[in-house]
Amino acid sequence: MTTYADLPGDELGSLKAELEAQYAEIKARGLALNMARGKPGADQLDLSMPMLATVTTAEDCRAEDGTDCRNYGVLDGLPEAKRFMACMVEEDPANIVVGGNSSLSLMYEAVARCLDFGTLGSKPWSQYDGIKWLCPVPGYDRHFGITEAFGIEMIPVAMTADGPDMDEVERLVAGDASVKGIWCVPKYSNPGGVTYSDDVVRRLAAMECAADDFRIFWDNAYCVHHLYDDAADQDQLLDIGAACREAGNPHRYFKFASTSKVTHPGSGISAIAASPDNVAEIKKRMGVGTIGYDKLNQLRHVKFLKDADGLAAHMAKHAAILRPKFELVVSKLDEGLAEVGGCSWSSPRGGYFVSFDAPEGTAKRIVGLAKEAGVTMTGAGATYPYKQDPRDSNIRIAPTLPPLAELNAAMDVFVCCVKLAYAEKLLG
Repeated sequence: MTTYADLPGDELGSLKAELEAQYAEIKARGLALNMARGKPGADQLDLSMPMLATVTTAEDCRAEDGTDCRNYGVLDGLPEAKRFMACMVEEDPANIVVGGNSSLSLMYEAVARCLDFGTLGSKPWSQYDGIKWLCPVPGYDRHFGITEAFGIEMIPVAMTADGPDMDEVERLVAGDASVKGIWCVPKYSNPGGVTYSDDVVRRLAAMECAADDFRIFWDNAYCVHHLYDDAADQDQLLDIGAACREAGNPHRYFKFASTSKVTHPGSGISAIAASPDNVAEIKKRMGVGTIGYDKLNQLRHVKFLKDADGLAAHMAKHAAILRPKFELVVSKLDEGLAEVGGCSWSSPRGGYFVSFDAPEGTAKRIVGLAKEAGVTMTGAGATYPYKQDPRDSNIRIAPTLPPLAELNAAMDVFVCCVKLAYAEKLLG
């Protein structure tokens, strides 16, 4: 197969001229398409509209134990809400705290607690000369934003097909007590769609850490977000809590999940799960800042989704909407870029993103060209700490928000921009 890099200079120059003409024609269309973030489309949001009618009378506001959910109280969540979130995070309901609409807020608060108070008797992290955090890359920019905001030094660790490079992770945590945590999106990772292998999960749970207060921040954001209904086509993930208990490190993990891409992202419910001792500490600190989260919203979610079976049935409706979008993106990349060379991309079985690696040194140019042509994408570099992708290569494609026809048009623009940026680079 002849790739762009194999073409003689005159042929590549002629190709670049053709691509420039094609790009000018695209710009003239005046498009305004957005693939910047993994937002659900309106048709997905419509799936949860019946939930808003589940709590409409005073009697509806009573929890199963008789609690009037219109009033103060119940710091860690209604029993039925804890039971429901347990099916998402694979934890005993007693070890769960149900939060507000954002698991990201729970992560932010967890880092802040450790900085201010330490954890389970350890010295507050803020009292160290400096602390460090492991960041599998490419990864989730909002995770990196939290650690950057607190002035924590972020150390990139390469992602593999099985999860983070564990040889490197183990080396870093064993030799440096200032390494206090790691960000993990362990199932259908953001953006690569990788699910951690059983071996990776067990090694994270059992590895020797110089810091006895090292914590795994296990953001299982896409735990039920399969694209395919058949279990054989779905990724399975070993539970980090069970692995940590088995390894004799029961306090090492904080697990997070939410219904942000299950129901309505702006008004879902979230949860943090941890060991009983960790949960007791979380509740002690959390109780100073709130008397309890939105119990009516917890009630709405339980009445609407009910249990694990109800959740699975609801997520199958999401998958039916998302599957054609992901298949379109992958097919467009396969058809448009297979002979270009220098590119690679993921073909995930779940989650919300496709990870695209452009020819080195072209990602910023591609994103800039796309924006000029009316297609907004997440900024190049966003999937790395400090927004610094050393290869200027990775681009996160978010196919979820645009309707299928708009997504088709956006991918045509993207493919053209990749080709043009690469031809420019090769020609210097």
